[in-house]
Amino acid sequence: MQEKKKIQVIVATHKPYRMPEDPIYYPLHVGHAGKPDIGYPGDDTCENISARNATLCELTGIYWAWKNLDADYIGLVHYRRHFTVKPYWARIGHDPFECILSGPELENILADQDMVLPKRRKYYIETLWSHYVHLPYTFEKDLLTLQAIIREKAPAYAQAFETVMHRKSAHMFNMFIMKREIFDQYCEWLFSILLEVDKQLDVTGYTPMEARAAAYFGEFMLDVWNEKQKISYKELPVLFMEKQNWLVKGGRFICRKIFPKA
Repeated sequence: MQEKKKIQVIVATHKPYRMPEDPIYYPLHVGHAGKPDIGYPGDDTCENISARNATLCELTGIYWAWKNLDADYIGLVHYRRHFTVKPYWARIGHDPFECILSGPELENILADQDMVLPKRRKYYIETLWSHYVHLPYTFEKDLLTLQAIIREKAPAYAQAFETVMHRKSAHMFNMFIMKREIFDQYCEWLFSILLEVDKQLDVTGYTPMEARAAAYFGEFMLDVWNEKQKISYKELPVLFMEKQNWLVKGGRFICRKIFPKA
């Protein structure tokens, strides 16, 4: 009989929130260092970078899992964004927490896939580079810093970075589930770059959102890494636990394209 694999999917949160009951999920208070307890384990135990959460956001949770979790598969979702295998029509009228990806569903997927990623987010009218330049809280000079650090520290990935940044879609949200050995390789590469980006960026005068540039860039770094690694993966829909106003979101997207930084 094949030994059952241990799966731990971190649910990154910074506030009390309803959590999945399935044992594969591990609620984690990201940025816990110096903050009051909210009832979940914090990312400030053992080896950690919790104190850098203001600029790295959920990446501090990924780092903590890399250094401290013992599991065969490790992943990350968010308190208000989860994976699901159910199509949209099958979720209508149901409690979203009943639609979250379950342990048995995930085990079936991982039987022949090395990673789970969210369905690509498509931007249609602009490239990923253009998208980040037009966001009201990221700057092209910071993207250029990231590009320079990749060329210096991971030159073998320079072309992969160019390829990804010229696409009009990406796997976003820093959501994934992957084999432990793949996770270790990815984190070794990711943090060798993003910790240096976080160190070099001059965020003087930035708003709190603007200061999170390294964290925003982390969202597409898995695509950069996998453009070269070619790890097999399964895409799953993202389940939003709170109502989304897609009309407003779409309007903002178009406005940013027409009126950059407005």
